[in-house]
Amino acid sequence: MSSLASPLTRAQAARIRELFRDKRVRKAEGAFIIEGAKPVHDVLINYPTFVQTLVVTEDYLQREGHQERLVRESVNVPTFRCLNRAFSALSDLETPQGILAVLHQPRWDEDHVFAQARLFGLYGEKLQDPANVGAIIRTAAAFDANALWLTPESADVYNPKVVRATAGALLSLPVFIARDVTRFSQRGCAVFAAEARGAETVKMETIREVPMRLVIALGNESRGLSAHTIKEATRRFTIPLNPRIESLNVAATAAIALHFFGGLSRS
Repeated sequence: MSSLASPLTRAQAARIRELFRDKRVRKAEGAFIIEGAKPVHDVLINYPTFVQTLVVTEDYLQREGHQERLVRESVNVPTFRCLNRAFSALSDLETPQGILAVLHQPRWDEDHVFAQARLFGLYGEKLQDPANVGAIIRTAAAFDANALWLTPESADVYNPKVVRATAGALLSLPVFIARDVTRFSQRGCAVFAAEARGAETVKMETIREVPMRLVIALGNESRGLSAHTIKEATRRFTIPLNPRIESLNVAATAAIALHFFGGLSRS
């Protein structure tokens, strides 16, 4: 057992439970939690300065691989241990792996993002499904988007379900809150709105070029984009589908649009 791991106190356990369950606590403390051996290991390698504390079970310490132990012990952060049953009471997983990390929330500079000559971003309106939001964050990071903007009604990006779905991408993609699309036109960005159907939409593949500063707008999983966003959009596009399929999942729409328009922006 590692000598670096001190016993987890009741107060510390209570704080972790609150960070898992309460958005207000996460916001007030500027912290959130990731859980699982691989996610924690990846953060320790790639983003060690974000790690506040580690919590591990005694069983995890006994089965921890040599390389994982070297990485964990090379990062100078407080590490606490607890029994399996105590960890299960903290965990958000059905089958806990015995390790979690409390992380600092990243602070992003929105003005710096807008100051770039080229901008390729994503705007999500009232995206309330945590799995979709997490998948969109992961996809946007994978396709080199500069940032993601979400309306306040969207799922909290530090919700444990969102964090799991991002697979670690949350620390590499700037995410901001935007009440509507107004700020994009004010900062010289075109807005392309994704719509399943509409009289003024064009098929995505008919678009041959894109502006240097582009934000793709995606709507709520069931209601789509608001009338205001559609009105403010520079262009409205649709992804052609089999007539028997009404629409795509919003995360799938994001992936297709990011791939297509990202390719045009780099050409």
